Amino acid sequence: MTDDAPELRASDADRERVAEVLRDALAEGRLDMAEFEERLDATYSARTYGDLAPITRDLPVGGAGAAPRVSMTKEPERDGGWAGRITGGEGSSTWAVAVMSGFQRKGRWTVPRRFNCFAFWGGGEIDLRDADFAAGEVVINCVAIMGGMNVVVPPGVEVVVRGIGFMGGFDHSEEGVLGDPDAPRVIVTGFAFWGGVGVERKVTRAERQRLKEERRQEKLERRQERERERLERGSGRRELDASRSDGHDRHGLDGLHDLHGGRERELERERERRRDT
Repeated sequence: MTDDAPELRASDADRERVAEVLRDALAEGRLDMAEFEERLDATYSARTYGDLAPITRDLPVGGAGAAPRVSMTKEPERDGGWAGRITGGEGSSTWAVAVMSGFQRKGRWTVPRRFNCFAFWGGGEIDLRDADFAAGEVVINCVAIMGGMNVVVPPGVEVVVRGIGFMGGFDHSEEGVLGDPDAPRVIVTGFAFWGGVGVERKVTRAERQRLKEERRQEKLERRQERERERLERGSGRRELDASRSDGHDRHGLDGLHDLHGGRERELERERERRRDT
């Protein structure tokens, strides 16, 4: 872990890379379980690179136990297509274990051709929404003993479930959905005993926010359109009322004129009658 800028905020992917180093060190006997749990807790509570750096500083550099170096430069933006997310090479993490605990693989990471995970009285989450893929077809092998795991895939990815459950089960609800052209294919396999492996399809947080903003904009436009229609109807009613009022006024004046003219004619006839007598 780099010390170049210890005040910079660490990401979930940074914490996950350090956690992977700790798991490798535990498997190699470099850490006992108490040290591993203590450092793992410190890893997931770390906020900055400076918090992460001491956690793996005493582990050997080179080989499987090498502490990862966090890049200080921004990774290039993806082109938005699946071709840019199938990178080839190796995965950034190849296995995960949860014994009376839990694990997560999420954020920007590279899914290997085969990812093995095991949970005993624990659980795990394998989130592929922001992940790259080492190949066009990857296998997620899940073994859940009195525990559970959840595989989250983005829209457009084809899912095939081949796991076996004994007093447990695998979720097949996402099977049969056609994938996008050039999208990876994810095969979920393994074994569940008194446990289960779920598979669900979700959009990324950024996509969810974009859709939410689109819906908000549509609601705003509909509200503005209804307001315009209301104002137009109100204006039309006022014009009609004004027209009716003008008509009533004109009829009233005409009636007054007729009445006045009639009385004048009657008075004129009365004057003529008196002159004749």
